Amino acid sequence: MNENNSNSELYPKMFTWLFIGLLITFASGYALTLNIPLMLNVLSIGILPIVIAEIVIALVLGIRLAKMNPLTMKILYIVYSILTGVTFSVIFVVFEVSSLISIFIITAIIFALLAFYGYTTKRDLTKIGNIALIALIGIIVGGLLNMLIFKSSMFDTALTILGVLIFIAYIAYDVNKVKQLMLVIGEERAAVYGAFQLYLDFINLFIRLLELFGKRRD
Repeated sequence: MNENNSNSELYPKMFTWLFIGLLITFASGYALTLNIPLMLNVLSIGILPIVIAEIVIALVLGIRLAKMNPLTMKILYIVYSILTGVTFSVIFVVFEVSSLISIFIITAIIFALLAFYGYTTKRDLTKIGNIALIALIGIIVGGLLNMLIFKSSMFDTALTILGVLIFIAYIAYDVNKVKQLMLVIGEERAAVYGAFQLYLDFINLFIRLLELFGKRRD
C-alpha cells in the first residue's frame, strides 16, 4: 500500500473520531444544562479532580501510544470527551447560545483552513510545532503569574490572543505530523491519537475565541 492510499484511509478515520469527540463533548455539556440540579451535583466534586483525570488520560495516551490497544485508546478518548463536556456545561449556562454557535462556526472554519494547509503542505512543520510548544509553556507560566501576582485583564487578553495563534499553529502541525506517526504506530492508533490531538486544538481554540468574542448572558 503506497503512502497516498494510506493517507486516504487515515484522514477520514481521524476526522471521524474528531467529530465523535466534539459531538460527545458538546452534547453531554448541553444535556447537563437541561437538568441544573444534576449539573450542580456533578460539578460539586470540583473542577480540579476532572482536570487531573484529563491530564492522566492525556499522559497515558502519550506514554503508552505505541503499545496501547486501539480499543483502549478509543475508550479513553471518549471518557476524556465526556469529562470535558461536564466542564463545558458551565459555558452553556454563562454564554448565549447564539454566541456559542457563532464562535463554533468561526472555530470550525479556521480549523478547516489550517487542517487543509497541514494536509497539503510539503514543508516540514516540526519547527513550528517546537515554537508552539515553547509559546504554550510561556502562556501557562504567564497565566499563573497573572493570576497570582499581576492580576491584569490586559495581560490576560494578550495571553488569550497568543493562545489563539498557538493553537492555530498546532492544527497545521498535528495534521501534518500524523502522516509520519502512522509509519511508527500504525494507522488505527495514529487515527485515534491524531483525532485526540486535533480535538485538544479545536477545544482550546474555541475556548479562547469565546473568551475574546463570546457574549455572556445578562
